[in-house]
Amino acid sequence: MSERRREAVVVTGASTGIGADVASLLAHEGFLAFAGVRNDADAARVATLHAHVRPLRLDVTDPVSVDEAARTVAATGHVLRAVVNNAGVAVAGPLEFLPVGELRRQFEINVFGAVAVAQAFLPQLRASHGRLVFVGSISGRLSVPFIAPYSASKFALRAIADAMRIELRPAGIAVSLIEPSSVKTPIWQKGRDSREALLASLPPKALEYYAREIDAVFAQIGREERAAMPVRDVSRAVLHAITARTPKARYLLGGGARAGSIVALLPAALRDRALRASMRLP
Repeated sequence: MSERRREAVVVTGASTGIGADVASLLAHEGFLAFAGVRNDADAARVATLHAHVRPLRLDVTDPVSVDEAARTVAATGHVLRAVVNNAGVAVAGPLEFLPVGELRRQFEINVFGAVAVAQAFLPQLRASHGRLVFVGSISGRLSVPFIAPYSASKFALRAIADAMRIELRPAGIAVSLIEPSSVKTPIWQKGRDSREALLASLPPKALEYYAREIDAVFAQIGREERAAMPVRDVSRAVLHAITARTPKARYLLGGGARAGSIVALLPAALRDRALRASMRLP
């Protein structure tokens, strides 16, 4: 394949974890993978993944950065096959005491950033009849206590993916949502590292009311990490969404996600009981 004819894919949040592995797999499969990163150190690291992984400076919360990234990709002349909206963070804490600014930050990255990237690249996707992929979570079907901001953002992302799938069908653009359960990525270490910061940020009343629950949540994080699926399982689902003749609207990945999707359909009292039991909440 000539370099000029190689199709491109943009992957946001590609410095580590799912994004980095998706970019690597796509490059191995013959695509030119534009890996969205926010700094020089991450750019240097992802450039070593494969000869066909190209770092792309992209901060999904900065409109100027998003527009510049879209212009950069268009200027290469490569046909844009797909955009993979993967960038995201997880904000945790009891909602009673969580600063509203933290909720806004959660949505700025996970939701508004994803929409901004989609809007910026859609002219190229319209020209290529390409694909739009959102990386969601089973938390977008089942709200998790004390990680409610993250769950709320993934619920919102699911709603956006569902609507865009219908809105963009006349343009020949397929939209898919990836919904994994726990995945082996650096996010678990970040979760452990954030424990002290979270505890320090909460007022004394929060610890008086929720200390046992917060301990239970961090214990659950450890169990989730041990049971997490390989990141390549998610990457293969993204590859299918990009290359299949008829991609799925949703990719529910892992036993935990399948179980969670069933729990989400239970009556509220049973759902609450199941969640408290699974997280061993007092």
